[in-house]
Amino acid sequence: MQLPPQLCHAIDLATAQHNLQSLTQAATELSEHYRSQRSASSRVMATAAHRLAYAAVRMPATFAAARSVFTAIRRLMPDRRITSLLDLGAGPGTAGWAALEVFEELQQITLVEQDAGWIQLGKSLAQTGENAMLAQADWVQANLRAIASFTAHDLVVSSYALGEMAPKVARALVQASWAATRTAIVIIEPGTMRGFGLMRELRDELIALGVHVIAPCPHQYACPMPANDWCHFAQRFPRSSLHRRLKIGTLGYEDEKFSYIVASKHLSKPVTARVIRHPLRYAGHIHLRLCTADGLQSITVTRSDNAHWQRARKSEWGDQWS
Repeated sequence: MQLPPQLCHAIDLATAQHNLQSLTQAATELSEHYRSQRSASSRVMATAAHRLAYAAVRMPATFAAARSVFTAIRRLMPDRRITSLLDLGAGPGTAGWAALEVFEELQQITLVEQDAGWIQLGKSLAQTGENAMLAQADWVQANLRAIASFTAHDLVVSSYALGEMAPKVARALVQASWAATRTAIVIIEPGTMRGFGLMRELRDELIALGVHVIAPCPHQYACPMPANDWCHFAQRFPRSSLHRRLKIGTLGYEDEKFSYIVASKHLSKPVTARVIRHPLRYAGHIHLRLCTADGLQSITVTRSDNAHWQRARKSEWGDQWS
């Protein structure tokens, strides 16, 4: 799942104006900060080099996660038109780029971001990348913690933003976000124990508000994941040559692990079960770990089971299973 060519070009032009050594150092600091599961905002994102390094090495990852989730919404709610998007904690506008890849009917984008540097970079990438919708987007510079309500939009997104807040503040923001949601709300966080812990709390908060959970959960009941485990998924994306240089890596790809929830104000076709681990494939059988309305289950599909074998062969981590 690759960044749009126009965005890749815009990032290349922006980073070409900075010293490679300073960008490499900034990328290293960002990676260390991310691995420590601390917020990637405030001090560690204080310089232009850090923001550009983020655009080169983290924006492709968060884009891949967001587009994966948006694609799931399109598949589960094919008849719902998403004409407006509200992105809370927008950073450089990553979710907007991903949404435009999936929801061609988008006509209005509102991006709320506190940091002026991110807004400047986001506007620059949209203009250089000739993205007309994002170039005309409504950027709002504001602290999310200080906003009590938002203007209604079809799709309200918070991607890699709520984890930077205290849980109580995040829950209050989710309440305000849901009140502004016409069709669906999306929350995405890193696929870590900490990220999933927050997601689990926010899922409970949303269910208490009367939402219809449509992904990834196949039910509205209490999460069956045990305390020593976490629900997360992965999306592979290609690394650019600049990405490899800044991260001093040799692989041509990277896997972004993320936790997420999608809740809607409308009923959609229910998911019977979700594959929550990599399928284990053997010569004559395939082992699947599933989340179902009856809790976590493990099933084995054998080659002799013609009705399910071909589907099991094609199933991947994160797919629906019925």
